[in-house]
Amino acid sequence: MTGHVLGIDVGGSSVKAGIVDVAAGRLVGELISAPTPQPSTPTALMPVLAALAARLPGARGAVGLAFPSVVKQGKARTAANVDPSWLGTDGAALLGQALRRPVLFLNDADAAGIAEVTWGAGRGTSGTIIMLTFGTGIGTALFTDGRLFPNTELGHMELGGMEAEKWASAQVRTAQKLDWPAWIERVNGYLARMHALFWPDLFILGGAVSERFAEFGPLLRSEARIEPAQFAGQAGVIGAAMAAAARQG
Repeated sequence: MTGHVLGIDVGGSSVKAGIVDVAAGRLVGELISAPTPQPSTPTALMPVLAALAARLPGARGAVGLAFPSVVKQGKARTAANVDPSWLGTDGAALLGQALRRPVLFLNDADAAGIAEVTWGAGRGTSGTIIMLTFGTGIGTALFTDGRLFPNTELGHMELGGMEAEKWASAQVRTAQKLDWPAWIERVNGYLARMHALFWPDLFILGGAVSERFAEFGPLLRSEARIEPAQFAGQAGVIGAAMAAAARQG
């Protein structure tokens, strides 16, 4: 993979974009963002994505679009944290028409995991790695010896009688005004359940909250090694660009 590629990461509250040097696994210039429109319909979101792309003219070729959804055959199949009108939408075709460039559409946690396993906290680690992104929900990406098992939605598994992300996401921490010990008690319960099911060698904790890992990291407990995401909130953008470059060849 070579060149500078545009990566876009759509979240429940904001959209981030940046130009990525895919051969080095790093941003070129600044990471820019805009609020995710509410409601976040395809019609409302496309102008936001196009405006961000217009502010980053230094990349050519394919664009990577990371999105909070299961993506199968190029179409969004779930919509837990975006408007339900995305269901069945071909995100690559829609943004491709707006930008007049090829677009690769993929799950946002998968994109973040690609960045972290290739260049970040998981680099050089063999065995099973689970990338967790704590934000509006909990995104997950599962890798075994560097190979991605796409579209895992393990933030939706049952924990404490509800969906795990309704109990332990970063948004829940903020909404319920949980201090670090109270929130990490929930996260540790989630990690224990994940470990019992998958026996990973490494958990990588991502999302914007990972930038504060020094404050809560000592409270985390797992039989697996736990590391903060090296790229934090940039991981989805970097991984989306990497995936687009790999598909383009």
